[in-house]
Amino acid sequence: MVTLTAPETFSPTAGTAAAAADPTVLDLAASPVRELNQTIHNAADGQSWTVTNPGGKHSLAVGIDADIQVTIEGHAGYYAAGMHQKGDVTINGNAGVGLAENIMSGTVHVTGDASQSAAATGHGGLVVIDGNAGARCGISMKGVDIVVGGNIGHMSAFMAQAGRLVVCGDAGDALGDSIYEARIYVKGTVASLGADCVEKPLKEEHLAELAELLAAAGRTDNPADFKRYGSARNLYHFHVDNSTQY
Repeated sequence: MVTLTAPETFSPTAGTAAAAADPTVLDLAASPVRELNQTIHNAADGQSWTVTNPGGKHSLAVGIDADIQVTIEGHAGYYAAGMHQKGDVTINGNAGVGLAENIMSGTVHVTGDASQSAAATGHGGLVVIDGNAGARCGISMKGVDIVVGGNIGHMSAFMAQAGRLVVCGDAGDALGDSIYEARIYVKGTVASLGADCVEKPLKEEHLAELAELLAAAGRTDNPADFKRYGSARNLYHFHVDNSTQY
């Protein structure tokens, strides 16, 4: 069984971990992941948790639906903070495939790098990756905001339907392939754009939006240094020349 000290509470209005009292410590060297997840599923709003010795284990801190803070001290494996609904998860290390998959709201922050498919199918919330993200970052995103401090891999934002992807480094091949109405901001170079993804004007409303996203991620990049990409909307329409002839 997990041996715990009594959880302390923090002030949600304070907005920082410094405002929290000493968190409950969960040691994965002594307890299985299943007990970790069950413990935080039973948590009440306002509690704070620290996970030690994660050892790259998979499915850490998944399905959180309370307004709590969870800090993972070390590297996480596949699907960390998946199906995230409320609260904040911070991973002080790297994260494997499927970070914050299907996130609905709240914040997930990785101080290192993330592997493939970060924030895939995310409906809302904010995912911050201080380092690089692998291929297919933001694939099929449906409203999530993603800020990547470094580079992203190929096929990122594939079939992205809604939300914003901010890349402070470079983007790999086929960025935004078959994109719908998501917005992509890239500070560095783009290896190639995918089908129906084009560069678009960076207007005042976009500069303001980008500044807000960068500030939320704790970054100081100049929004004017970015380029915006989105859908050309050519795939929205039926063309008779593309129909099958019988």
